[in-house]
Amino acid sequence: MPWTVNGVVARTKGAPVELVEIVVPDPGPGEVVVDVAACGVCHTDLHYREGGITDDYPFLLGHEAAGTVSAVGPDVTNVAVGDTVVLNWRAVCGECRACRRGRPQYCFDTHNAAQPMTLTDGTPLTPALGIGAFAEKTLVAAGQATKVEPGVDPAVAGLLGCGVMAGIGAAVNTAPVQRGDTVAVIGCGGVGCAAVAGADLAGARRIIAIDLDDAKLEHARTVGATHTISSRGLDQDAVVAAIAELTDGFGADVVIDAVGRPETWKQAFYGRDLAGTVVLVGVPTPEMMLDIPLADVFGRGGALKSSWYGDCLPERDFPALLEMYGQGRLPLDAFVTERIPLTDVEEAFETMSTGTVLRSVVVL
Repeated sequence: MPWTVNGVVARTKGAPVELVEIVVPDPGPGEVVVDVAACGVCHTDLHYREGGITDDYPFLLGHEAAGTVSAVGPDVTNVAVGDTVVLNWRAVCGECRACRRGRPQYCFDTHNAAQPMTLTDGTPLTPALGIGAFAEKTLVAAGQATKVEPGVDPAVAGLLGCGVMAGIGAAVNTAPVQRGDTVAVIGCGGVGCAAVAGADLAGARRIIAIDLDDAKLEHARTVGATHTISSRGLDQDAVVAAIAELTDGFGADVVIDAVGRPETWKQAFYGRDLAGTVVLVGVPTPEMMLDIPLADVFGRGGALKSSWYGDCLPERDFPALLEMYGQGRLPLDAFVTERIPLTDVEEAFETMSTGTVLRSVVVL
């Protein structure tokens, strides 16, 4: 029997979100229903509200979530009713060319629930990243529900569902940072600070956090940055020179761009050592273009990489990172700045612009 629950919906571009009743259907084959316990407020949700991803309104927002499986459909074997799960947007297919080559972190055919959740009048909802977790319950593909040990704080665990995993994975999986490396991270919001934490976890000897905002730089220090650079008022050359000054004049072994703009990518490109690595994890918008001399690309060598979801495998990475958190090796709780009810999502979008929070987390 379908459930009628409360959920946060964006009906039109730029309009404030609304808390309304939505209908969650019984799970079909390969689907599960999850009682959402907590869900982080991510910039991606704001991009959905603003029409920056698709125009398939209305959207059911929210995707950085953890909760408990309350119902399973036929053919579900990876989770059972009562399991604690973190939701993910990489439900690998196991059959595409990437999966067949042993690279499921690049799966080209990740899947979502086949059935739509709807408004009470039957209007289908588009769930953010195929999840839609600013709701008391949500319907997802079984592969989007990653089982973790019970008892973990859902406000902490849910952040692995997107931004924190993207940042940690950019450092640990994509780069990958090696013990003794020097690392610079440009942009110290939630993803950038997670990249700082990932570099620290990997054993970097020097981690340089770069941002316009002093509050964000202080956040970065709390999760592992050894040095900070305030880039307010600095041009590209000045930022590159500041990185060089902190890396014995050479530049960083790894530079992670957590902003995703042409100017920050160029800072990353020229701020690395010869044969160093650039990792782009900040998401650019479609109109952004990059203009750089090809001779510079050739002459500097190294690697230029993009990181998709931190190149993670949820079933491998979520439990492992939560275990490290439990051991005190990964300060995931530092990313939870405030806990809010479903009614405060719109206010949390406004708070994002202040730089005072890493994550607002909806707790149900």
